[in-house]
Amino acid sequence: MKVIICGAGQVGFGIAERLSAQKHDVTVIDSSSDLIANISNNLDVRGIVGSGSFPDVLMQGGASEADIILAVTQADEVNMIICQVAHTLFNIPTKIARIRSSNYLQAEYSEIFSTDNIPIDVIISPEIEIGESILRNLMLPGAFEIIQFGEKLISFIGVILNNDCPVVDTPLSQLSTLFPNLNAVVVAIHRNNKIIVPHKDEQMSYGDQIYLTCETAHVERTLALLGHTELSGINLVIAGAGNIGKYVAKNLELNNKNINIKLIESNKDRAEKAAKELTSTLVINGDVLDRNIMIEAGVDNADTFIALTNEENINLLSSVMAKELGSKQTLSLLIDKNYINLQSKLEIDKFINPRETTISSILRYLRKGRIRDAHSLCGGDAEIIEAEVLETSPLLGKFIKDSELPNNVRIGAILRGGIVIKPNGSTKIELHDRVVIFCLSDVIHEVEQLFRVSLEYF
Repeated sequence: MKVIICGAGQVGFGIAERLSAQKHDVTVIDSSSDLIANISNNLDVRGIVGSGSFPDVLMQGGASEADIILAVTQADEVNMIICQVAHTLFNIPTKIARIRSSNYLQAEYSEIFSTDNIPIDVIISPEIEIGESILRNLMLPGAFEIIQFGEKLISFIGVILNNDCPVVDTPLSQLSTLFPNLNAVVVAIHRNNKIIVPHKDEQMSYGDQIYLTCETAHVERTLALLGHTELSGINLVIAGAGNIGKYVAKNLELNNKNINIKLIESNKDRAEKAAKELTSTLVINGDVLDRNIMIEAGVDNADTFIALTNEENINLLSSVMAKELGSKQTLSLLIDKNYINLQSKLEIDKFINPRETTISSILRYLRKGRIRDAHSLCGGDAEIIEAEVLETSPLLGKFIKDSELPNNVRIGAILRGGIVIKPNGSTKIELHDRVVIFCLSDVIHEVEQLFRVSLEYF
């Protein structure tokens, strides 16, 4: 597959890293020579210095033979022009653009993005994706990762095992015996910065971050089994009145009339604008690192504090301060993955990574054939995938124990005719089964091949 990526920032670098590792033909275009030098020196990709909105630069990048163009520069308008030029002059089949401003995404303006107007096939909105992730987390505060598959009948959750977890040191195979009616499967364990795809005799330990798939109806019971009985909170403090902060507050106002929201914003103009747009949220203009402001916002009595400012250091420090003042749960927006290992030390309950969220969104649309959904995990070291079994799949008609799955792959759930099946070695794969699979990044290509994913590209 030949891909052109316009924008060599963190998102562009991340997508180029994933695609080049899977041996695709990748060209990256950016006006910054420093960014292009960095990406060319570290990845097996072609780098071009220039603007992706210029026809001659796209031509130099091989636009006439490209299958997909990704416009992920920092400017929405530039991304739109890139897709327009790619369509009009080069007829590139698939055009994906990152659009950040909510002004372009309002329902009444939906016709703007069409073949006859601005030809963008897929719009990626990081703010909306992140906002939805936060809202899911607020519904299930015991989990640090929540992704849903199969018309939301299957949930993939990430949980930290604290000292009150009753099932540590229990072999995974015994969990099925102890809880035969629980439709849940542990698919991965993150321990000491290493991802373990567990076998049946593997045991969980205190401090592990575990990932599991389960029937959505069994999520609360599964969390309770793992020692997490936290309830959804009603007192919420948000730091930052940007697009994400306002999106979360607006949706909470709309869907939960009993919630009490305080929003702290240091910029006076932004605070005043947020106060006009929000109906029941109290907006406070002040420094989130000022203890008096935090106390005025009621952080000491907060169920959840969410740091969503544009400054990572402020997000980290304010989250630590909020926990110290008494907030039961803290969530922090974080881009730099070098800080991820500080999560437990800083006692921050969850990092929200817009880079990984955006990359996951793009990966979903890059998958071909019957890969229905894909999400990047653990800084890109793993993925969780939902795929449909076709007539051409080598899995069809086989028992899982005989399917010769690649190493570092685990099937977590199967959706068949609206029923969620807990898989084991004796489960037979049937036509049109929708299979949720956890795998490490180095075998993603092999997993795709199991579902005969767009053979013309892969």
